[in-house]
Amino acid sequence: MTRRTDALDQLPVRTALPGLTRALDDHGTAVLCAPPGTGKTTLVPLALAGLTDGGPARRVLVAEPRRIAARAAARRMAWLLGEEAGGRVGFTVRGERKAGPRTVVEVVTTGVLLQRLQRDPELAGVDVVVLDECHERHLDADTAAAFLLDVRAALRPGLRLVAASATTDAEGWARLLGGAPVVTAEGVAHPVDTVWAPPPRAVRPPHGLRVDPALLDHVAATVRRALREREGDVLCFLPGVGEIGRVAGLLGAPERLGAEVLQVHGRAPAAVQEAVLAGGAPGSRRVVLATAVAESSLTVPGVRVVVDAGLAREPRTDHARGLSALTTVRASRASGRQRAGRAGREAPGTVYRCWAEGDEARLPAFPAAEITVADLTAFALQAACWGDPDASGLALLDPPPTGAMAAARAALTATGAVDEAGRPTDRGRRMARLGVHPRLARALLDGAPRLGARRTAEVVALLSEEPPREYGDDLAGAWRAARRGGDAYGTRWRAEARRLEGALRGVAEEGPGGGAPLTDDAAAGLVAALAFPERIACERGEESYLMVSGTGAELGDGSRLRGMPWIAVAVADRPVAAASARVRLGAVIDEETARETAGALLAEDEEVRWSPERRDVVARRVTRLGAVELASARLAAPDRARLRSALLEGLAAEGPELLRWSAEATGLRQRLAFLHRELGGPWPDVSDAALLARADEWLGPELDRARGRADLERADVRACLERLLPWASGDAVRLGELAPERIEVPSGSRIRVDYGEGQPVLAVKLQELFGLQDTPLVAGGRVPVLVHLLSPAGRPAAVTADLASFWRDGYRAVRAELRGRYPRHPWPEDPSAAEATRRANARRR
Repeated sequence: MTRRTDALDQLPVRTALPGLTRALDDHGTAVLCAPPGTGKTTLVPLALAGLTDGGPARRVLVAEPRRIAARAAARRMAWLLGEEAGGRVGFTVRGERKAGPRTVVEVVTTGVLLQRLQRDPELAGVDVVVLDECHERHLDADTAAAFLLDVRAALRPGLRLVAASATTDAEGWARLLGGAPVVTAEGVAHPVDTVWAPPPRAVRPPHGLRVDPALLDHVAATVRRALREREGDVLCFLPGVGEIGRVAGLLGAPERLGAEVLQVHGRAPAAVQEAVLAGGAPGSRRVVLATAVAESSLTVPGVRVVVDAGLAREPRTDHARGLSALTTVRASRASGRQRAGRAGREAPGTVYRCWAEGDEARLPAFPAAEITVADLTAFALQAACWGDPDASGLALLDPPPTGAMAAARAALTATGAVDEAGRPTDRGRRMARLGVHPRLARALLDGAPRLGARRTAEVVALLSEEPPREYGDDLAGAWRAARRGGDAYGTRWRAEARRLEGALRGVAEEGPGGGAPLTDDAAAGLVAALAFPERIACERGEESYLMVSGTGAELGDGSRLRGMPWIAVAVADRPVAAASARVRLGAVIDEETARETAGALLAEDEEVRWSPERRDVVARRVTRLGAVELASARLAAPDRARLRSALLEGLAAEGPELLRWSAEATGLRQRLAFLHRELGGPWPDVSDAALLARADEWLGPELDRARGRADLERADVRACLERLLPWASGDAVRLGELAPERIEVPSGSRIRVDYGEGQPVLAVKLQELFGLQDTPLVAGGRVPVLVHLLSPAGRPAAVTADLASFWRDGYRAVRAELRGRYPRHPWPEDPSAAEATRRANARRR
């Protein structure tokens, strides 16, 4: 093979190389901003290594955020040199390495770079590190940058560092790199026309992993439209593998579509990835369906048209429920510009955007930095092993959220990876060297003595990359399918299992230990439970489970796990507005395994609390695994203070109505409320809130003696309320005077006064008030009662707060209306001078 000198000379980034070299010579750090297609990923590392123009020989390490990009960049650089990858240019990704003694430019993933930094902080033999695609703000890349800055400050001031990106916060990165110069390379950007192509009808917004099928139908229709209206290959951006498969199916057979359909994503077979990057045959057309991996990390030749669905996948973590998953979001404006630019790499092009032009301004400006939204457990372990447990000393563009770091620290402490101060234990350092999430590392270390390195590694490999949906939601079934499968996932799974087996044998004891060998189902359950102990779930109804974390879980239709008393949930998400998580992948376990793997959550407690369901105090001894109740027994002698607290909790929940209010108690409360309203202090406030606040004062002895609701219901509430009367000031004796329970009327009857609401009411038969000139007054003569004058049958006849005025003006009309109806009762001409009576005329005689 011969060196492609012409191709190297045509890369636009060549003009920025002198400035980049000066920046590194003067400062040791630089920020390189270069649009896609300028050669920043391919020419810059070769030039820095002295492989293009005979400059000083240096060893260069290039960090890419994705495996597919690392492989493609290394192969492209090797091609430019006229070589195969593995010679002077090589790559290392998880589970695959093509590099040797002659390698001077090595492309690695940021995860591999972090592993090397932990093993060898000085990066012995490396002269320059290039952090590519910094604008994507992946957590591993941000962490690697922080560690490298530490290395430059403390160990190797001569280590050169370049932050390279197509579009980035150049000023922010320059500040982070200690005032690094910003070097800009101008790209040869061809014009790209924008066609706004919103769906003809409204589509539901994305939530969780779900994308409205109507939008995918529209994307497929837009691809067909682009093929009709434009020349060249079409690159279509979709959020994930599932959507790519759906749109591929909608596009149909290549012969009908008039183009070959290719799918590019992190799980695509290497042969497919290489075919996409190699370009199509002359005279043929291609439709490349891709995830965000094709935004900037890869160059797809022949593309003149981009169709953008406008969606992206970002990590989200529900720390309260212990659930982490990818979620579908609207792609940022920066991502939209990156995607559109792919159409103008080689010639003028067109982008079809599947949303309305008016929606553009409402999109986020940039994608969220992963450190602000992701699960930080792995980051926290990396920081602890680096010597900075709370990451306070790391140079980061965005600090890790406090809550996320606290949740991560709790998870690491529970797995024994860090001590109480956050410092890594020996076990934690072994976990960090395994190259998987700390949860999976715990499962590897603790599962191997029982299952052996091979079987444990195989199950963990399934958990490190979720198997295809068609494998089902039963982890053991997916394990068997992966063993049988000859698909791309099965190939990757076997490679990862071999890697994990080798890594495990370097840090853990070989197994299995004593006891009968576990079946595949039991082995899968054990590993899943070790990795996610807080997601162990107990059946609480048909297809419904309760995780020990307290989160509900639901099985999907046709789940193989249905009816199992216990399961270990390996993968779950929670749809928007859903109360329960949805199980994506789980395994059957038994209660013994649940107790063993989640032993830190096993507790026995005396429970004395108010039960809203029973509306009473519950006192019992309970054995729980987290939120799951395993056993309970009645508590014979509960603590008195806790009983009292539970009863107060019940009062707060149900209000004073929890007690049994007699008519006398209700009447006293109404009288006190009236006096408090009219006279204020010293008369007590007896509203619900006030009674609850002063429950100790008026209900104290009853609370001290009661064991439950029934005891409180037997209390004499009137006598309890009397404890609130102003005895100390002496005003209590005036209760009957200021708010009399009854008022004697001229007939001699003692009529009860109703103080229920507003003005006190005296309801009395009209004839019993004959001769009474003035309206009765209460509250020390301040408030007239409202007199409800009743007919002889006890029905309302009139209402007045001024008796004298009623006798003078209103009585005649009432007399005219009622005298004929009640002839046996007296209806005098002058009621104010008549004799009051409770009887009819005949009885009076």
